[in-house]
Amino acid sequence: MKHRSIALTILAAHVLTACAPAQQPEHEEVRPVRTVVAGPTAGTVGATYSGEIRARYESQLGFRTGGKIVARLVDVGAHVKRGQPLLRLDPTQEMLQVTASAAEVDAAHSRVAQARVDLKRVEQLLARNFASQVEVDHQRLALEQAEAQWRAASARQQMSSNLRGYTTLAADRDGVVSALSAEAGQVVAAGQPIVTIAADGEREVAISIPESRVDELRHAKSLQVSIWAQPGKSWTGALRELAPDTDNVTRTYSARIAIKDPDPATLRLGMTAAVLAPDVDGAGAIRLPLTAIVDGDGIRQVWVVDRKTQKVSARKVTLGSAQNDNVLVTGGLAGGETVVSAGVHMLQPGQRVKLADAVAAGGAK
Repeated sequence: MKHRSIALTILAAHVLTACAPAQQPEHEEVRPVRTVVAGPTAGTVGATYSGEIRARYESQLGFRTGGKIVARLVDVGAHVKRGQPLLRLDPTQEMLQVTASAAEVDAAHSRVAQARVDLKRVEQLLARNFASQVEVDHQRLALEQAEAQWRAASARQQMSSNLRGYTTLAADRDGVVSALSAEAGQVVAAGQPIVTIAADGEREVAISIPESRVDELRHAKSLQVSIWAQPGKSWTGALRELAPDTDNVTRTYSARIAIKDPDPATLRLGMTAAVLAPDVDGAGAIRLPLTAIVDGDGIRQVWVVDRKTQKVSARKVTLGSAQNDNVLVTGGLAGGETVVSAGVHMLQPGQRVKLADAVAAGGAK
């Protein structure tokens, strides 16, 4: 009886198995992706730096003597010529010093004349044996001292005359007054910067560079300068100066880009300018959209599609500069590979994909 129950149970299991629907085979999931064809492009990703138009030479002028300003003869933006008066100080104090020094010169000259007469008289007495040689030597020393005092007084008179001339601040070159920090009635000290003059002629762009881009700018093969006021025009530039240390506030390096053949009528001082280094990574680099890059644990890679099997594999790459939505790949790709540009985070190694129309890497958005 027991054996009969076991047999019935086995028979029922076979019947249920036969009645169950057949198991469907699993289908491999195919992911639709966008792709680009990797390859060197004519316009590699460049670096752009913003700055402002400045004069090649700028001078900050101040009085060589202190005093009260009684006249301001120019305004900011005025074009001045070399030697043109800009401001004047009250000359009263300097005139008094000139008068005093002139009186000192006259007094010293009188002492010299008196010492010469005394020396001549003593020499005559010595010839008649009415004076000693000591008295003659003493009188000669007195004459030398009087002459030295005369020369010192004459030098002080010249200094006072110079100070009288220093009460007028004149332009040291042809240019434009770009800054003026004093008004009539203000008391200024000697050497205090008051007027800034931007010299005519050469123009350049002052920019600030982060520390990660210093070598990039230094090794740039060419530079292009453009201004917002003239978007369709550009000028050739060259790196003229790069600061050896960073700014204390911004922690950036200051640089000056000289503009070749500037147009003074177009390139006005203070204009916003852009400096483009179009080939910072060389013309052989490959441009890819940023969406093609997979960053995991500090390793940058892309998915490369095998055209025959339609399967993807990971490829480690080295990245260069980035700009807007593109990045330069400087290592890991030889060119000609089909690279996934959208949908990269849903893929696994060896997964089959469905390709949309591939475009050249330089035209990827």
